[in-house]
Amino acid sequence: MELPPSHHSATRAAALAASYLSYQRGSPGRGLALRAVRSGRRQDIDGVGHKYHLELVLEDVLDKDSTVNCTAEVLYHLGNKNIAPDVQFTIEGELKNTDEADNIFYNRIKSLEKELVAENVPDNHGNISPEMEPIRLLAWVASGYVMWQNSTENTKFQLAQIKHVKQVKRSDEYLEFNYMILLHEMVSQEIIPWQMTVLWHPQHGVQVTRESRQPKHALE
Repeated sequence: MELPPSHHSATRAAALAASYLSYQRGSPGRGLALRAVRSGRRQDIDGVGHKYHLELVLEDVLDKDSTVNCTAEVLYHLGNKNIAPDVQFTIEGELKNTDEADNIFYNRIKSLEKELVAENVPDNHGNISPEMEPIRLLAWVASGYVMWQNSTENTKFQLAQIKHVKQVKRSDEYLEFNYMILLHEMVSQEIIPWQMTVLWHPQHGVQVTRESRQPKHALE
């Protein structure tokens, strides 16, 4: 069934695909966001679920002029809330190389005398200092994993803010951060606190080792 690109179920599936893609291909130097849905089609697979076939345009969070086209398939499993949707994607063209920015950030954090701690990124006026931008992008990328694991056909998540982030000291090469983030669930308009533990290394990418939805009062 063809869906208009603006159809809510197409935009939800597209937002999920973009989150997943950002998690797979993002870094502290690159976050990907959904710019536009070009086309959408829904396929109902008996006894399995709904599969969306999508054509998307993604943009770089830091450089909105930098875009790539992408095709994606998102399969939502019927009735089972505990299975994350299946996402397959193909990117047309090349993503911007971020090795240099990633290595600069990695070396800067590695050379800190004490662990990084920060709150309210961006601040309540939407401002972010340049040195916190990679910390935000890392949260953006990692939150893509959280959204992928917790999405259904009736949700659409967006990262609203980092409430708190604390670096965790490690004896190996990885950087580790403990984040408390706020996710905006666009369908219910709920703001949900979420805890996630994130590992990152320039050669090995982003891993979310723990994530859990927090009660509202966790913010107080």
